[in-house]
Amino acid sequence: MKILHIANFYGPKSGGIKTTIHDLGRRYEIAGHEFTFVVPGINLSQTNTVYGKALYLSSREIPFTGGYRVFKSRKEIKQAIIMAKPDRIECSDRFTLLFLGPWARKRGIKTLVFSHETLTGLFAKFLPASRFFERFADWHNSRLSRAFDYVVATTRFAAREFEKLSTPNLRLIPLGVDSEVFTPKRRSSNLRKSLLQNSQYLLVHCGRLSPEKDPHLSIAALKVLRERFLIDAHLIIIGGGPLMEKLQRDSRGLPVTFTGYIANPRKIADILACADVSIAPGPLETFCLSALESLSCGTPVVANSRSAVRELLDENGVKRCGATASNESEFAMRIHAILTNSTMRSAARKRALEFSWDKTIQQLMALHDVPSREKLVA
Repeated sequence: MKILHIANFYGPKSGGIKTTIHDLGRRYEIAGHEFTFVVPGINLSQTNTVYGKALYLSSREIPFTGGYRVFKSRKEIKQAIIMAKPDRIECSDRFTLLFLGPWARKRGIKTLVFSHETLTGLFAKFLPASRFFERFADWHNSRLSRAFDYVVATTRFAAREFEKLSTPNLRLIPLGVDSEVFTPKRRSSNLRKSLLQNSQYLLVHCGRLSPEKDPHLSIAALKVLRERFLIDAHLIIIGGGPLMEKLQRDSRGLPVTFTGYIANPRKIADILACADVSIAPGPLETFCLSALESLSCGTPVVANSRSAVRELLDENGVKRCGATASNESEFAMRIHAILTNSTMRSAARKRALEFSWDKTIQQLMALHDVPSREKLVA
């Protein structure tokens, strides 16, 4: 089967979407399928990778985003699809690629779209509360579900805005983690000592430094942790983005190290495995692969109580491997509690092993094999 995955907002320093595409592609290829991912590039080019064939189309860089790019031409996207002759199309952008669903349907190509963002959450965070924006989100989500054969949500949090509309073609398919790369075995006493810089505890924040992810909460929590709880902790911040310089200014006088963007997942895994707690402060995360990668390394996570990460943590269950918080004081309190819990590291690893890319591929292939839209089962 020929599978084409198309994504905008892809660049040299992309995070979760790039990881998702690459991991899906590698496993589709292993399963014997032909996988091509179509993403923005500087010019038209093509290359073979271990993740499948990469097709780069001409694009423009979005200012102040740290290198994210978007396609220049719908016509070029359509021409690329016609030349590739795919059996199935997957999309990882619910906004700029909405036109592809109806266009592909006319040509008999089955499609699915990943809902990587929560539209209602974005409106609630950045726009004044208004019934208009809520109605607009409902309108867009209804339009999206009609445009594609399937809407794939990776968590209940991501699915919620479609469930309220009784979306018949919504499917819940969690993403996975590479548990061989992200493993507690990467924990190194020498690296940990180097990262600690004479502190006692090591915290890590891994994610894009942009406004919607509230990275300032990690620094604020560190300050509370040190001043109120007298915890000698050092914070490592992995990632880049438009807020980098501001966060560096805000963290002056605190033990914070900024690594910038790290492209090598093994280097990220080395740091995650050495940490005592991983912080995921973003309120709009619909999955948060970096949180799952932390758990896979045996590192508990403290996440924003508004995000989907709480579904990974089993906070009130027998598999508890983290906690949630809503502000810097709560983050500090939850981190402090976890630092004294010696059993949570093994629980984190066990929980992460429930999420595999093989399971994700199996569920996606079940969708791709459905012969007609009329035979969908809600």
